[in-house]
Amino acid sequence: MVKILMISCLFLQSISTTEKKTSIINQHDMGNKKVDTIFSIHRFKVNQIDGGTIDFSLFKGKKILIVNTASACGYTPQYKELQELFDLYKEKLMVVGFPANDFGGQEPGSNADIQVFCTKNYGVTFPMAAKISVTGKGMAPIYQYLTQKEQNGVLDAAIKWNFNKFLIDETGFVIKKFESSVSPMSKEIISLL
Repeated sequence: MVKILMISCLFLQSISTTEKKTSIINQHDMGNKKVDTIFSIHRFKVNQIDGGTIDFSLFKGKKILIVNTASACGYTPQYKELQELFDLYKEKLMVVGFPANDFGGQEPGSNADIQVFCTKNYGVTFPMAAKISVTGKGMAPIYQYLTQKEQNGVLDAAIKWNFNKFLIDETGFVIKKFESSVSPMSKEIISLL
């Protein structure tokens, strides 16, 4: 009788231990899903150049190309190619420009000035964010996310000049960063769309 009781106790203890392990695994799996959500750009909302809001969760299911822009840079003509890329692939790609005055004072204007410049000179219709900082202590949270692996889960990156580009996948995860010299209409970018 004592043996049967001991065997029963061991069996019940084994079931209890298995349930605890399963519970821990499920909590861990749930934890990973939460971490994955944190790594997605879809959690961000930023101020739009015209005073509205750009909600990145609305871009789920599309790739996103994010570009730090400036109106008086040698790369400024890339606005034309960004618009062309957007026009050609808008069913599956969103382009978002982030004006910044971090390099050589090449974006000194107000949001209104920048908006007029982009529309008048390049016919920009893709979303433009309000002017931000993409480097240093004043770096905007979305650029902290883009440049720090601990936040995006993929890569560390430095913004070295205007017109650096980040390509984000349909689920909101960073795919790759491109330097200023990489044209928006390059095979390097288009092959990933």
